[in-house]
Amino acid sequence: MGAGFEYVFPAIRGIQAQREYYVSMCPLRLLPRLFLFNEDDTVPELRAQRQLNKARVPDLSRYITENLDNYVFSAITVSVDAKVKFDRLSAVDGETGEANLMGVLRIPMSARFIINDGQHRRAAIDMALREKPELGDETIAVVFFLDLGLARCQQMFADLNRYAIRPSKSLGILYDYRDEAAKLTKELIARSEVFRDLVELEKTNLAPRSKKLFTLSAIYHATQDLVNGDAEDNPEDGAQLALAFWEETAKHMKEWEQVRDGALTAGDVRATYIHSHGVVLQALARAGHSLIERFPKQWSKKLGPLEAIDWKRTNSSLWEGRAMIGGQVSKNTQNTILTANVIKKKLGLDLTAEEEKVEQAYRGGNGAKRH
Repeated sequence: MGAGFEYVFPAIRGIQAQREYYVSMCPLRLLPRLFLFNEDDTVPELRAQRQLNKARVPDLSRYITENLDNYVFSAITVSVDAKVKFDRLSAVDGETGEANLMGVLRIPMSARFIINDGQHRRAAIDMALREKPELGDETIAVVFFLDLGLARCQQMFADLNRYAIRPSKSLGILYDYRDEAAKLTKELIARSEVFRDLVELEKTNLAPRSKKLFTLSAIYHATQDLVNGDAEDNPEDGAQLALAFWEETAKHMKEWEQVRDGALTAGDVRATYIHSHGVVLQALARAGHSLIERFPKQWSKKLGPLEAIDWKRTNSSLWEGRAMIGGQVSKNTQNTILTANVIKKKLGLDLTAEEEKVEQAYRGGNGAKRH
């Protein structure tokens, strides 16, 4: 393109580390055109981000199109390989103040742009625009850093992500008002005598001296397995079912009640027993879902056998390889299924084909021992 052609952005000028940078607003319809991302054509030495995870893009795009009135995206950060010109609104040398920081950023069309932070947002916006073209007039903030030769773009990516910490799963659930399962779980905790005041709402892991017995994320995942989609059409029915199940289950977990009464500390119970940990809560819910399906009217009267289960960590002959690995509580899909199998058998429930397969694999790897 000719040297006289340029992109023009209204911008605010700033300084970081004695270097100029500029912040502008970019219409969404222009974003995919200006900031192309073709990692197949970008050598690793110039690729400033991790490779695009294409599986994430549809979810991000759906987030936009399903929340047109309240989606939120943070700024996209871009390195610019070009000599730019900034025309201040106030052209008086030496003048200070806000007017001196605002102006027009002129970038030659021959410039190369490298996205340091925001490639998935850019791709998701591109996809969303195809479904909702009316989004094109909305804007997103873009931060331009000058980087001749693109010598700093990889270091910038490393620096931008060096101290980034994802919020805990519990905190994400606590602050999520779109997810119906999250709303159901928070409502459950507020109404439940079992969980109220005993749930850590922000952290996913509990400190040894924590006074909390459960985590929000553990109850969230367990309750999802309990209702297993049944609450989508009628959330209130799902909430009522979850409340009834956990209240009834608690009647057969005397240590939970002793913590509430102050007879035991939450830390002692977590250190001695496994039944307040996420893997067991989810296993209880998995078994509970099957129990309710089989006995929709009498399920609450059939939980008594839970009292006969030895939930102590020291019962390694039962829990090692199921709820525990090497003496430590472990929560993955296989552990959850194997723990649920114990509960289902105690409750007189048949295993599904998947559960039976996992059980046989476990027995085969543990000398065919039986519990």
